[in-house]
Amino acid sequence: MAKVSTEGVGQFYHHYPRVATIVTVHTRGQDNAMAVAWHSSISFDPPLYGISISPKRFTYELILEAKEFGVNFMPMDKAELIASVGGISGREVDKFQRFGIAEEKPLKTSVPILKDAYAAYECKLVDHKVYGDHVWVVGEILASHFDEDLFTGEQVLDLKRVSPALYLGAELYTIPAKDIIRHLDRKVYGKR
Repeated sequence: MAKVSTEGVGQFYHHYPRVATIVTVHTRGQDNAMAVAWHSSISFDPPLYGISISPKRFTYELILEAKEFGVNFMPMDKAELIASVGGISGREVDKFQRFGIAEEKPLKTSVPILKDAYAAYECKLVDHKVYGDHVWVVGEILASHFDEDLFTGEQVLDLKRVSPALYLGAELYTIPAKDIIRHLDRKVYGKR
């Protein structure tokens, strides 16, 4: 297979798939949600998590105001919900009402925790910085929520029990191959 080399990034989908999330926020007496595929853990101590959002997004405005946000990790059977909250602005509609989004009670913040999420973080805003056409929003994780039955004893997602929604770009979603998991021990492979 021949590799192609070009200047620029084209459609910018080469780094996918990414676990699809729904970022939530509560302020002004209302809840809001948006789909986010650009996100990452940053630090164990303190536990920091980052999300990338366009500064044009209503959710970004609300996060700056609320100074907190939630990151909800969604299963593949909720891909339609992910696409729905990503396809309309909270300025136009109450997404929780429109899409019948069920919530659970947060522990440390006022952010909505989605009942259908297999895991979620409650984050306190600690920083935000513009990089190009997006803002990297950093939060300290104050509380974690996860369905214990969907994780192993080491708190690793059990792919035999849940299929996380993986976003491929171009409005395409997939799931990981459940029967192709390899454990590579660093103690063994680090000595090679």
